Amino acid sequence: MKKAAFIFLFIMVTAITINPVVKAQCAMCSINAEQGTKNGNTQGKGLNSGVLYLMAFPYLLIVSLGVLWYIKYRKKNLSHD
Repeated sequence: MKKAAFIFLFIMVTAITINPVVKAQCAMCSINAEQGTKNGNTQGKGLNSGVLYLMAFPYLLIVSLGVLWYIKYRKKNLSHD
């Protein structure tokens, strides 16, 4: 099982780092950002802020689950001592 997970992770990391298409954003976002900066608009800043908000929530969720797991793990270990 560990070997299959490692192979899957290796393939995913390799695909993301080698294939430039994977790193690209959608066509609508890139066109809006390019046209906005050419015309002097600040739509690019809005798009960047939106991406940061969308990116923050999964990290906050992962951190909160990690903290809850750690607290539960500590309580379990302290009750055995």
